[in-house]
Amino acid sequence: MIDPTFDALVVVDLQNDFCPGGSLGIADGDRVIPVLNRYMQRFRELKAPIYASRDWHPPVTKHFQAHGGVWPPHCVQGTKGAEFHPAVTLPSDVVIVSKGMDPEQDAYSCFQAQDPDGMDFAVSLGEHGIQRLFVGGLATDYCVRSTVLDALHEGFQVVVLEDAIGAVDLRPGDGDRAIEEMRAAGATFVTLTDL
Repeated sequence: MIDPTFDALVVVDLQNDFCPGGSLGIADGDRVIPVLNRYMQRFRELKAPIYASRDWHPPVTKHFQAHGGVWPPHCVQGTKGAEFHPAVTLPSDVVIVSKGMDPEQDAYSCFQAQDPDGMDFAVSLGEHGIQRLFVGGLATDYCVRSTVLDALHEGFQVVVLEDAIGAVDLRPGDGDRAIEEMRAAGATFVTLTDL
Protein backbone atom coordinates (compact mmCIF):
# COMPACT_ATOMS: atom_id res chain seq x y z
CA MET A 1 0.00 0.00 0.00
CA ILE A 2 2.92 2.40 0.67
CA ASP A 3 4.68 3.58 -2.50
CA PRO A 4 8.00 5.30 -1.67
CA THR A 5 7.96 7.15 -5.00
CA PHE A 6 5.02 9.33 -4.05
CA ASP A 7 4.04 8.63 -0.39
CA ALA A 8 5.29 10.37 2.75
CA LEU A 9 4.62 9.91 6.44
CA VAL A 10 3.80 13.04 8.46
CA VAL A 11 4.24 12.68 12.23
CA VAL A 12 2.56 15.64 13.91
CA ASP A 13 3.81 17.26 17.12
CA LEU A 14 4.94 14.36 19.34
CA GLN A 15 6.34 16.85 21.82
CA ASN A 16 6.62 16.71 25.60
CA ASP A 17 4.14 19.53 26.18
CA PHE A 18 1.38 17.61 24.34
CA CYS A 19 1.95 14.40 26.31
CA PRO A 20 0.85 13.63 29.89
CA GLY A 21 2.69 15.94 32.30
CA GLY A 22 3.18 18.63 29.66
CA SER A 23 1.71 22.12 29.86
CA LEU A 24 -0.94 21.15 27.29
CA GLY A 25 -0.88 17.40 27.88
CA ILE A 26 -3.41 15.22 26.12
CA ALA A 27 -4.77 12.41 28.28
CA ASP A 28 -3.04 9.24 27.04
CA GLY A 29 -1.40 11.30 24.29
CA ASP A 30 1.76 9.26 24.60
CA ARG A 31 -0.14 6.06 23.70
CA VAL A 32 0.24 6.98 20.00
CA ILE A 33 4.04 7.00 20.21
CA PRO A 34 4.74 3.23 20.00
CA VAL A 35 2.31 2.96 17.08
CA LEU A 36 3.90 5.89 15.24
CA ASN A 37 7.34 4.42 15.90
CA ARG A 38 6.16 1.32 14.04
CA TYR A 39 4.78 3.41 11.17
CA MET A 40 8.14 5.20 10.97
CA GLN A 41 9.96 1.88 10.91
CA ARG A 42 7.71 0.68 8.07
CA PHE A 43 8.28 3.85 6.01
CA ARG A 44 12.01 3.76 6.68
CA GLU A 45 12.26 0.13 5.53
CA LEU A 46 10.60 1.17 2.25
CA LYS A 47 12.84 4.27 1.98
CA ALA A 48 9.78 6.54 1.90
CA PRO A 49 10.18 10.11 3.21
CA ILE A 50 9.24 10.92 6.81
CA TYR A 51 8.42 14.40 8.08
CA ALA A 52 8.05 15.27 11.76
CA SER A 53 6.41 18.56 12.68
CA ARG A 54 6.85 20.51 15.87
CA ASP A 55 5.27 23.56 17.42
CA TRP A 56 8.13 26.01 17.87
CA HIS A 57 6.64 29.08 19.49
CA PRO A 58 8.42 32.23 20.63
CA PRO A 59 7.84 33.12 24.31
CA VAL A 60 5.50 35.96 23.31
CA THR A 61 2.83 35.01 20.78
CA LYS A 62 -0.86 35.76 20.30
CA HIS A 63 -1.31 31.98 20.41
CA PHE A 64 -0.93 32.08 24.23
CA GLN A 65 -3.58 33.21 26.73
CA ALA A 66 -1.41 35.99 28.15
CA HIS A 67 -1.35 37.63 24.72
CA GLY A 68 -4.94 37.08 23.60
CA GLY A 69 -4.91 33.40 22.59
CA VAL A 70 -6.70 30.39 24.02
CA TRP A 71 -3.74 28.23 25.08
CA PRO A 72 -1.35 28.16 28.02
CA PRO A 73 2.31 28.56 27.03
CA HIS A 74 3.59 25.40 25.34
CA CYS A 75 6.35 24.23 23.03
CA VAL A 76 8.38 27.41 23.52
CA GLN A 77 11.53 27.34 21.40
CA GLY A 78 14.48 25.73 23.17
CA THR A 79 12.51 24.43 26.18
CA LYS A 80 12.14 20.83 27.35
CA GLY A 81 8.43 21.04 26.59
CA ALA A 82 9.20 21.72 22.92
CA GLU A 83 11.46 18.67 22.60
CA PHE A 84 10.18 15.51 20.98
CA HIS A 85 9.01 12.99 23.57
CA PRO A 86 11.94 10.76 24.58
CA ALA A 87 10.07 7.62 23.51
CA VAL A 88 9.82 8.86 19.90
CA THR A 89 12.37 7.14 17.66
CA LEU A 90 12.90 9.58 14.82
CA PRO A 91 15.06 8.18 12.02
CA SER A 92 18.29 10.03 11.29
CA ASP A 93 17.02 11.20 7.90
CA VAL A 94 13.69 12.56 9.14
CA VAL A 95 12.85 16.07 7.92
CA ILE A 96 11.82 18.21 10.89
CA VAL A 97 9.43 21.02 10.01
CA SER A 98 8.69 23.81 12.48
CA LYS A 99 5.54 25.90 12.79
CA GLY A 100 4.18 28.62 15.05
CA MET A 101 7.31 30.81 14.90
CA ASP A 102 5.35 33.88 13.77
CA PRO A 103 3.98 35.55 16.93
CA GLU A 104 0.99 36.82 14.91
CA GLN A 105 -0.20 33.37 13.74
CA ASP A 106 -1.65 30.32 15.45
CA ALA A 107 -0.18 27.99 12.78
CA TYR A 108 -1.83 24.65 13.51
CA SER A 109 -1.16 23.16 10.07
CA CYS A 110 2.07 21.61 8.81
CA PHE A 111 1.37 23.63 5.67
CA GLN A 112 2.39 26.66 7.75
CA ALA A 113 5.71 24.97 8.63
CA GLN A 114 9.22 25.23 7.24
CA ASP A 115 12.11 22.80 7.08
CA PRO A 116 15.54 23.65 8.59
CA ASP A 117 16.53 25.47 5.38
CA GLY A 118 13.44 27.69 5.52
CA MET A 119 11.66 25.81 2.72
CA ASP A 120 7.88 25.68 3.02
CA PHE A 121 6.47 22.23 3.76
CA ALA A 122 4.42 22.12 0.53
CA VAL A 123 7.49 23.05 -1.55
CA SER A 124 9.53 20.30 0.10
CA LEU A 125 6.79 17.77 -0.67
CA GLY A 126 6.71 18.95 -4.27
CA GLU A 127 10.48 18.62 -4.65
CA HIS A 128 10.20 14.99 -3.54
CA GLY A 129 7.28 14.26 -5.88
CA ILE A 130 4.99 13.46 -2.95
CA GLN A 131 1.33 13.02 -3.85
CA ARG A 132 -0.09 11.17 -0.85
CA LEU A 133 0.38 11.85 2.86
CA PHE A 134 -0.07 9.42 5.74
CA VAL A 135 -0.78 11.58 8.79
CA GLY A 136 -0.74 10.75 12.51
CA GLY A 137 0.11 12.43 15.78
CA LEU A 138 -1.29 15.12 18.07
CA ALA A 139 -3.80 16.54 18.26
CA THR A 140 -6.64 15.11 16.18
CA ASP A 141 -8.85 18.17 16.60
CA TYR A 142 -6.20 20.83 15.94
CA CYS A 143 -2.87 20.23 14.21
CA VAL A 144 -3.75 16.87 12.64
CA ARG A 145 -7.13 18.18 11.44
CA SER A 146 -5.66 21.40 10.03
CA THR A 147 -2.83 19.55 8.28
CA VAL A 148 -5.21 17.01 6.73
CA LEU A 149 -7.70 19.62 5.52
CA ASP A 150 -4.93 21.83 4.09
CA ALA A 151 -3.36 18.84 2.34
CA LEU A 152 -6.68 17.93 0.72
CA HIS A 153 -7.19 21.56 -0.28
CA GLU A 154 -3.71 21.54 -1.89
CA GLY A 155 -4.62 18.46 -3.95
CA PHE A 156 -2.84 15.75 -1.97
CA GLN A 157 -4.41 12.39 -1.22
CA VAL A 158 -4.53 11.91 2.54
CA VAL A 159 -4.58 8.80 4.68
CA VAL A 160 -5.17 9.38 8.42
CA LEU A 161 -3.58 6.85 10.76
CA GLU A 162 -6.63 6.19 12.91
CA ASP A 163 -4.74 4.21 15.55
CA ALA A 164 -2.10 6.92 15.93
CA ILE A 165 -4.03 10.13 16.69
CA GLY A 166 -5.22 11.68 19.94
CA ALA A 167 -7.54 14.60 20.65
CA VAL A 168 -7.41 17.53 23.05
CA ASP A 169 -11.23 17.50 23.31
CA LEU A 170 -11.38 21.03 24.69
CA ARG A 171 -15.11 20.54 24.17
CA PRO A 172 -16.19 16.91 24.57
CA GLY A 173 -16.46 15.25 21.16
CA ASP A 174 -14.10 17.63 19.33
CA GLY A 175 -11.90 14.71 18.28
CA ASP A 176 -14.83 12.72 16.88
CA ARG A 177 -16.12 15.78 15.04
CA ALA A 178 -12.67 16.38 13.54
CA ILE A 179 -12.54 12.78 12.31
CA GLU A 180 -15.93 13.15 10.63
CA GLU A 181 -14.86 16.47 9.07
CA MET A 182 -11.65 14.95 7.68
CA ARG A 183 -13.54 11.93 6.34
CA ALA A 184 -16.19 14.15 4.72
CA ALA A 185 -13.44 16.24 3.08
CA GLY A 186 -12.02 13.13 1.40
CA ALA A 187 -9.45 11.65 3.78
CA THR A 188 -9.30 7.89 4.13
CA PHE A 189 -8.50 6.14 7.41
CA VAL A 190 -6.30 3.11 8.05
CA THR A 191 -4.62 1.33 10.95
CA LEU A 192 -1.21 -0.32 11.08
CA THR A 193 -2.74 -3.73 10.44
CA ASP A 194 -4.20 -2.40 7.15
CA LEU A 195 -0.74 -1.62 5.72
